[in-house]
Amino acid sequence: MNKNLQTVFNYHQTTKHSQQRYARSLGYMDWQTQPNPFRNYNGAESFLLPLALDNTTPPYHLLDSDLPPAPLLKESLSQLLQFSMGIAAWKVSGESSWAVRCNASSGNLHPTETYLILPPTMDEQKNKTTLFHYRAKDHALETLAAFDTSFWEALPKGSFLIGLSGISWREAWKYGERAFRYVNLDAGHAYQSINVSAKMLGWKTTPLTSVSDADIETLLGLSQEKRFFEREHADMLFVISPEDVSTSTGIESLLQDVPLSFNGIANKLSPTMENWEIITEIENATSTMQIAQKNVQKSQVIPEPTQESKKVVMQRRSIHVMDKVRSVINKDEFHRLLAGVVNSLDGKENAAHLAIFIHRVTGYESGIYILIRNERDKEALKEEMFTAFTWKECEFDGLYLLDTRDAMLTSQTISCSQEIASDGAFSLGMLCRFSEELNTYGAHRYKELYWECGAIGQQLYLDATSMGLSGTGIGCFLDDMMHSVLGLESDKFQVLYHFTVGRGYVDSRIQTRVAYKRG
Repeated sequence: MNKNLQTVFNYHQTTKHSQQRYARSLGYMDWQTQPNPFRNYNGAESFLLPLALDNTTPPYHLLDSDLPPAPLLKESLSQLLQFSMGIAAWKVSGESSWAVRCNASSGNLHPTETYLILPPTMDEQKNKTTLFHYRAKDHALETLAAFDTSFWEALPKGSFLIGLSGISWREAWKYGERAFRYVNLDAGHAYQSINVSAKMLGWKTTPLTSVSDADIETLLGLSQEKRFFEREHADMLFVISPEDVSTSTGIESLLQDVPLSFNGIANKLSPTMENWEIITEIENATSTMQIAQKNVQKSQVIPEPTQESKKVVMQRRSIHVMDKVRSVINKDEFHRLLAGVVNSLDGKENAAHLAIFIHRVTGYESGIYILIRNERDKEALKEEMFTAFTWKECEFDGLYLLDTRDAMLTSQTISCSQEIASDGAFSLGMLCRFSEELNTYGAHRYKELYWECGAIGQQLYLDATSMGLSGTGIGCFLDDMMHSVLGLESDKFQVLYHFTVGRGYVDSRIQTRVAYKRG
């Protein structure tokens, strides 16, 4: 086993929570070093984007149909960003206030930053290809570099690039050594947020799988270390286009033309930082070249009619307390939630399956179920799990009943004793094909598995919201206790993320204010 893979397996084992101990963290909240959740580049020119709240968006249930693509204009870019990476509202309680964004984030800490590489399209660009940073706090773009390139000749007209990066310190400040997991779950949340927002405009989202992290860092200026206090590492690069493009599209010509120095110095997010050596090690190990996976064909699922899509993304929230009485859902609602995540969300083969604890779904017995998202893994899961599981086929294709029981206490205990895991309609663990994926595709695949789980979580958030339900991602869970409940003893499959759906309490003491004030 090579060194990078060994680092990944060691990190994953070391950062598991258990009843004996949680993964190491500082142990208290050092409010003096709390990271700023908003990045800006001092000295860079910037301009405000027009707000998109008055824009008409398609009904949420039609986003997977063939919608006509919008032109690439300042207004359409603004809508894409506002309904994906922008602020949905400000919450106020007493003297405290905090932003709620359209993309979910562990602890509302938001480690993901967004960059755009645009062809000459807007007045501000002066006929140059331009690299922008999205400043979410103000809904603005900051100009980091402008240059000439022939790169766009290889893409359909109206195409552009989005790059996502991660700042692990934002999560490590609170969660310590387990933070790298959450950084990558949040990258998955962000990717799916952008994917959904792009669909509102009739645009296609294509991750570029032949581009290395090092090349992404060069393109976004992240390799220019003197411009940063906290380390910011590359995650994803993808094309937004009116048409489908190849995942193997290269950026060699773009890299040749990128200037050696960029505008702006990244703001310092904390006065000081705690050094988590294990985080640096896993960042370095997983920055190796990603290996492309097999493409799959998505089947379209048309859900029941819902409200306008912008309302869904703006209303998404993470709920902290579930209402047991009101959290009962019916079989059709449950099936609609499963239908939203059964397909691949990024066009690649699914590696994650859903081990589900059903508590309050009419038409289903309480118990443990599994949704198989890739038929390839079904027999392997049967071999790895308890032989006593029934594997009884359910009405929804790919869903199987494993064991009939009251699993509320079990799910709550596994989720770090959080009642939200037992008080909703159901909770679940995202169970990933693990060791074989890493051995086949390399250490970078570790990040990608979390991205897939984060994308599933974001989709569950949105689908639940569209149905008047509530959802919450759960990053705190007892890893191997979950495995033992399923009978798993090896690392062939590992659980990477938990989630719960029901109906939440709304705290009337917390005020809601508009996201952006203009004029």
